Amino acid sequence: METQSLELSQKREKTQKTLANVMVLPVIPKVMLESLKLLDSQFTTAKELDKVIAKDQALVTKIITIANSPFYGLQRKVTTIEYAIMVLGYRELRDIISALSVAEAFKNKTDRYLNQKEFILHSYITGTTCKKLSNELGFHNSGEAFITGFLHDVGVSIIHRYMHSDFAAICELVENKKISFRDAELEVLGMTHENIGQFLLDKWNFPVDITDSVAKHHSSPTSCHNPTICSIVQMADCMTQKLKIGHFTWDRDLTLDPYTMKIFNLERDIDFEKFAAGYKDLFWEQVEFVRFLN
Repeated sequence: METQSLELSQKREKTQKTLANVMVLPVIPKVMLESLKLLDSQFTTAKELDKVIAKDQALVTKIITIANSPFYGLQRKVTTIEYAIMVLGYRELRDIISALSVAEAFKNKTDRYLNQKEFILHSYITGTTCKKLSNELGFHNSGEAFITGFLHDVGVSIIHRYMHSDFAAICELVENKKISFRDAELEVLGMTHENIGQFLLDKWNFPVDITDSVAKHHSSPTSCHNPTICSIVQMADCMTQKLKIGHFTWDRDLTLDPYTMKIFNLERDIDFEKFAAGYKDLFWEQVEFVRFLN
């Protein structure tokens, strides 16, 4: 037992050293970084912000696409960044750009182990579903719920891009030994993708409610700093699996915690099935939007 514990510790230490090197890379695109800095200032005007964001047409398209998502339910179609700023507000826009920044920083090419389009679809649908659920629950910060949902599996993307041989080893262990992805992650890295996502988001000074929920989205929400947001992420994640829309292979063993069931007033599995079914049409509407995010 002590030998196993030592091996796990050594693997974890090696992984953390790799992650420390990732931290010094210029990973956030310049326009996104400039936009985030402007959004941090209370004196920034919409015109100044529009001018900076307009330098990156891909970013413009992504922001407008997300703003027009059915999950936002805006009465008028957003066609310009200036209008997006007006209807979304600075805080909401900052959440969107923050999520897109991290996703862009760790985006990699599709290969036999990870389909990038499917991964972005899963991240996006989970994020927008979190926003919708948080509004329905009366959660005070639906923007924070969105960014947490969007980034909940960012650790997977980090492993794929910066520790690719380890990523391949994890996938092969799952396939050959028929073990869970979590067990395979621990065997190869000494850490899970949840731990890795939290490690980097902490370094980038994301709020604790976000980093802790990313770290524990496969655990009981009762262990989270903010159990409500953790439950929202877990529910959205499970809904992608149940509806098989935007679902992700690494989540195939995910189950709803009793606390999450209670938060959403669900008592039995059949209640969850009915709850998820109510979102099916809305989920399919999201699929067409995601092509702009890749």
